[in-house]
Amino acid sequence: MKTLTEGQIQKLYSIAFGLSLITVFYNIAEGIISTYFGFEDESLVLFGFGIDSFIEVISGLGITHMILRIRKNPESKKDNFENQALRITGFSFFLLAGGLIISVVINIYTHQQPETTFWGIIISILSILVMWTLITAKTNVGKKLNSHAIIADAQCTKVCLYMSIVLLTSSGIYYITHFPYIDSIGTIGIAYFALKEGLECFEKAKSNNHRCDCQ
Repeated sequence: MKTLTEGQIQKLYSIAFGLSLITVFYNIAEGIISTYFGFEDESLVLFGFGIDSFIEVISGLGITHMILRIRKNPESKKDNFENQALRITGFSFFLLAGGLIISVVINIYTHQQPETTFWGIIISILSILVMWTLITAKTNVGKKLNSHAIIADAQCTKVCLYMSIVLLTSSGIYYITHFPYIDSIGTIGIAYFALKEGLECFEKAKSNNHRCDCQ
């Protein structure tokens, strides 16, 4: 492996920090837009996707803090701020999953259907492009720095990609066929990934392992 100069290392950490900030601000924008159109169009899967984006902001702040920490000392362990961010994120994901499941039951009982899923298609396509770019960039930086923490963050970003694919699939099927239960099925998919992320957040808070199983 090519030996990096101190200047190159600091530049790579600056890129990693910038990518973490992009992730945070993108999720804020995505959350606002998705919840608005999800509410307006009565699309539960899009609304749930938006709430998930807001939760990802908390996780993103923890990652940003982590990058600053390992920039100062690559061998340092997670501190209280990161563990608290993980616990809050995990608890929020559990609440989201529970709320979505309850909403799915209500929607099926009342035969609620979206007015349109057009914006779900647009938002999910944009999210897939952004998440794939972030995953690639984070992985590249992590490998150059030989940082397991940054590589693990890139792997965990894949969950956002999977959720975007769920949103695109359910929104696309409804837009084409108007199959009445596909919005609820897509919402269950979002709830599943939220629950999985929540469990992983609590597992990571209990250890100093940066490994991510969201692959």
